[in-house]
Formats: sequence, C-alpha cells, structure tokens
Amino acid sequence: VQLVESGGGSVQPGGSLRLSCAASGRSFSVVTIGWFRQVTGKEPDFVAAVSWPGGSTYYADSVKGRFTISGDKAKSTVYPQMNSLKPDDTAVYYCAAGSQRIITSQVRNKAQYRDWGQGTLVTVSS
Repeated sequence: VQLVESGGGSVQPGGSLRLSCAASGRSFSVVTIGWFRQVTGKEPDFVAAVSWPGGSTYYADSVKGRFTISGDKAKSTVYPQMNSLKPDDTAVYYCAAGSQRIITSQVRNKAQYRDWGQGTLVTVSS
C-alpha cells in the first residue's frame, strides 16, 4: 500500500488547512486510516482516524472541535480539515493505514498501523 499526503503548508494562527491522504493498492471497504503528527525529537502523536465499514471517526482531545476527518471511499482518499489552527499544531503530519479495521480501543496506538506516508509539513505561525 502506498500512501501519499498533500496539502501541508504555512498558515497564520486561526487559519485553516485541508490535508489529503491518497491510498493506492488498498480498498477502503474494511480499513482504518489514521493521522499522526510529529515534532522534532518526539514520537508521533495521534491526531484523528476514520474506520470503515461505518465511517466511525476518532479524535485526539487536542484537536476535537477544530479538526474534522472525512473520506471518499471511491477515491481511497481521506481528508482531515483543520480549522482554528494554533502554533502548537505545527508538525509533520503523517497518514497511516492499518492492515484491517483497528478496534476502537487501539485506534490511537501507532503500532497498530502498518503502512505510513512520507508526511507533509504544517507550520502555524504569525
């Protein structure tokens, strides 16, 4: 499975960005796609995830109410919409796919994700 992120860039605090993660070689019929972010010197942190079938979504407390994750199964693409961005949101954002649908209690565990994209940098600064 190949995952390709796009949509990163620089934005001022309070601004918005929409990332995308396109997957090739993988059906979205039974899968969990997660987003993680990493700052230099730290481990990747869970941001959000979406699971199919059903389209259940999951969010880290730090982004709840500001980020919305959605997906287009036909295009095998997932879109995190990030609003009200803060300087603390600055990081490299990675999408990742589980080998199958990940159980709810484990969606925040990066070890459950098998395939990872190359990352896209988001910088929030005035």
